[in-house]
Formats: sequence, structure tokens, C-alpha cells
Amino acid sequence: MSNVKAPAPIHLLRSHTSSIAVLFISRDNERVYSGDASGYAVSTSTRTLRAIASWKAHEDGFLGIEEWENTIITHGRDNKLHVWNRPDDTSITSGIGSSAALPGLSTPVLWFSMDVNALNYCRFSLLPASFIGSTSLPESLPSASTSKVDSASECTALIALPNLIESSEADVWSIPSCKRLHAAIGKHAKTTIFYGDGRAGENPTGIIMSLHLFETASSSKSTPELRILMSYENGNVALRRYANPEKSMSVEGKGWEVIWETALHREAIMAMQVSSNNQFALTVSADHIIGRYDLTVSKDASTPDGSTIHRTKHPGNACIAIRDDGRVCAVGGWDGKIRLYSTSSLKPLGTLKYHKDGCQALSFATMIRLDPGSRYKEQDRDADEDEDMLDEEKLQRGRWLMSGGKDKRIAIWELISFEKS
Repeated sequence: MSNVKAPAPIHLLRSHTSSIAVLFISRDNERVYSGDASGYAVSTSTRTLRAIASWKAHEDGFLGIEEWENTIITHGRDNKLHVWNRPDDTSITSGIGSSAALPGLSTPVLWFSMDVNALNYCRFSLLPASFIGSTSLPESLPSASTSKVDSASECTALIALPNLIESSEADVWSIPSCKRLHAAIGKHAKTTIFYGDGRAGENPTGIIMSLHLFETASSSKSTPELRILMSYENGNVALRRYANPEKSMSVEGKGWEVIWETALHREAIMAMQVSSNNQFALTVSADHIIGRYDLTVSKDASTPDGSTIHRTKHPGNACIAIRDDGRVCAVGGWDGKIRLYSTSSLKPLGTLKYHKDGCQALSFATMIRLDPGSRYKEQDRDADEDEDMLDEEKLQRGRWLMSGGKDKRIAIWELISFEKS
């Protein structure tokens, strides 16, 4: 792309009246979710580019939003995490010519809520359909839910959040039961009782800036191994594993072993993104560095973190996203520009320019890989299925990158495949 003129956005969404804080595209590329600095959320159809739902989800700005099965998880700076029932969008997809005005749209129904610690400005990390900690939990376990949820519900997902008290530590909860399974991951010895922000005690790290909870196959065990990647205010990144899978719960960080810990940044990490296959992670900060970390190396390796530093010419980065094939990443800068890089070499691939002020959110669509045998002819389509998309349309939509900025707008870019990157 370096030899090709940078494209302009193919579409612009103007559904918000405050700066865009978070973006998420559903796995099937059918919906895009956005949240702004005022706490409003919008669900938009990617077929019609019309809003499906718009509602006041939080009393303060957004930290995260994500679709989970038939629900929508929203996380705000008001110390709340909400799970909403996703509204039906089947009647919206045919309304291409309908009004784009937001008033009168449906509002998702709240399923349950959790009280969380939003001091960190660190968004949640969701691990769906996990088998770890899925056994029945004692009724005496504390719940963070402020809504009535069936306590007998099985653990269908795990969610990692900053600890309710200590902002330098993390907790893992089960949802929808809202039971805490692992408490105070990353706990350090403290020399004072007056601070809970990680800036005191031994090896102070500051507060957690980003979290990523995932499972990885273990050669010595039949069950997957639970791991958590944590980035901190002092520029550190640490990878931990849960070494006691026979116990579904832990307290005070017991059972969690550090695989590696490293510091590539001297500034607080502003954003961290992990590849869809959990093979590597990338971080950006106020400095000009992009940090790359290998999540597959063992603790006994000569360089266990497998980390590398790439020095760019562009300081001041706010967000980062990795395409689902793991080959391309996008970095959003405080200057509003979006810079594309190869994730293997971190070679620049091009720059996208639209936002006049900071770019604060990025999200790639899921790439479509069609089976050649599944292609069909236009005349073979059912006349009643006029809403179905052609293969070429699906491929184009799978190349989308969405960006949100302080200018209250969401830009949609259609990128090339970067097959040689």
C-alpha cells in the first residue's frame, strides 16, 4: 500500500454527539457497536449503515463494548458493567431508505449488572465458553451483580476486570452467575496500607492499563491452561498462568505464576491488543515505540518474553487493533492519523487520514474466507432472500477497518488484502 494512494473512508457514521470511545464489530460482520464519552451506545447494521438501537448505557464515558452470544456487554467509567439482551435487527436490514435519525429506536433490555472498579480506565477482557471454573459454585460466594440473575446458571464465560479495591491487581469472574473465581491476581507485597494503586510496596507497577484473559493448550495436562496478560502504568507487561487447575477458585493471587515480565515502554501503556490466535501481543504508548510480545514461549526459554521493540517516528498513540488473520495491525494516533503495519516485521504499510483530532478507537472486521465450492450464481438465489449478500459483498465487508475519533465520527475504510505483508 506504500506505493498506492491512501484511500478515503467509504462511509461515515454520525450517530454520536460526543467523542467516540470504543468500537466493536460483531464476529459475523453484521453489526458495529460504538460507545461515546457521554455514555451513549449505538448498534448499527453494516448492511444498511442505519442505527438498530441507541440508548444511554452509562452515566459516564465508555471503557468497552462487546457482543457476547445474544447479548451486549458494556463497561463504563461509572463503575458499572452491564449485560443487555441484544435487540432483534431482522426488521432493520431492509430499511435502506429509512430515516437515519436516532430517536424512536429500540432500547436493549438490561439482563444484569455488576459493580466494578473503573479507576483504571481499563476495559474488561471476555473469555467465552470457558471450561475452567465451570463447576457449580457455593451459594455463599459473593456476587457483584446488582440485578436478579439465576444463581444456578452455569459459567458460560469468564471475564477479567481490575480488582475492586487494588487497581494494580485483577479479578476473574464467571458470568452470568457473577461469582468471583480468582481474586487479586498480580498481588505484590506492600509496605503501606494507604495506597491501592500499585505505586507502593515491592516492585511497584502502577495501575493496570489493559487485560487479556485466554486459554492455551498444555502439553502435560488434558485441560487448557488459563492465562492472563496484564499491562501497567509503568510500561511493564506480565504474562501469568494459573498453576492449580484442580482448584476452580483462588484468593490473593495464590496459584498464579509469572511466566515472564518485561518493560519495553517508559510511559504508561495506552493500549494492548492480542492476536485472535493468542500467539502474540502488541502495545502502544505515549512514546514512539510499538512493543511486540511472543505469548507462546516457555518460562525456561533464554528470552522468555520473546519481546521486541520497534521504534517509529510517531509518538503519541491511543489505540491499536490487529486483523483477525494476525498479519496487519492499525495504530491510532493523537494526531488523528491511522498507521498500518505488518505485524511480523512492523514495516509501515500506509497511513489513513480523516480524523482531525485524536483517533481513539479501532476495530477490524472479520475476514471472509469463502470455499470455492460454495460460490453460487446470481440467478440461483431465492427471490425471497433479497437481503442475502453476494460473495463479493461479503469479501469487501471483511476488509473493513472502522475508526472513531474525538470528532464524534466513525470512519469506515475498505483496505486491500496485504497478502505480501
